[in-house]
Amino acid sequence: MTEERRKFKRETAEARKAALIAATLELVAEKGVRGATVRAIAERADVTQGLIRHYFSSKEELISAAYEHHMTYMTDLTEAPATQVTGCAVSRLSAFVVASLTPPVVDPRSIGLWASFLNKVQQDPVMRQIHAQTYADFRDRLEALIDAALRETGRSVAPPGLRHLAIACNAVIDGLWLEGGALPDAFEPGELPEIGVRSVGAITGLELKMTPQEKADRP
Repeated sequence: MTEERRKFKRETAEARKAALIAATLELVAEKGVRGATVRAIAERADVTQGLIRHYFSSKEELISAAYEHHMTYMTDLTEAPATQVTGCAVSRLSAFVVASLTPPVVDPRSIGLWASFLNKVQQDPVMRQIHAQTYADFRDRLEALIDAALRETGRSVAPPGLRHLAIACNAVIDGLWLEGGALPDAFEPGELPEIGVRSVGAITGLELKMTPQEKADRP
């Protein structure tokens, strides 16, 4: 398709930005951050390089937007099953842990994207800030679920202690998520969520269990 034809595609600004972010994530997954050049992104999104510069002041800004989108999406994907559980805070926490350690959250592509962005996070202050914000968002959602589950069982933990519980549980989830995505064939079906549920239960003192449906749905 020629440059002129690309210019006349009728799409909303949000749709164009979303397409650019999607193209960027595809290229970072395939070739790393360095391989996601403005030219390559434009070709993958089927737009002009000028259109990219219209929405993003630099490649760095687009990379940062793509990273934030990916991390937020992963957190939303993890929380989604928990929001569908009604009437039981302990079950919501269990659902959150199970979702965090099963596909599509545990996925080699997601691990590859995370690893590709990591060096950039260490070097770029903007990326580091996004990393801090998205980490805090995930941890805060987990902390709220832990707090609700503890209160449901008649226990109450002061904020500093509750934060420590969330950090510890998050560390367990992150470690299992990383290994599950990097070595998908090293674990039995359903092994990671079962370990995650038991571990988070041991840390918090809560009796967490996978539901029969979650066990039936495991890959």
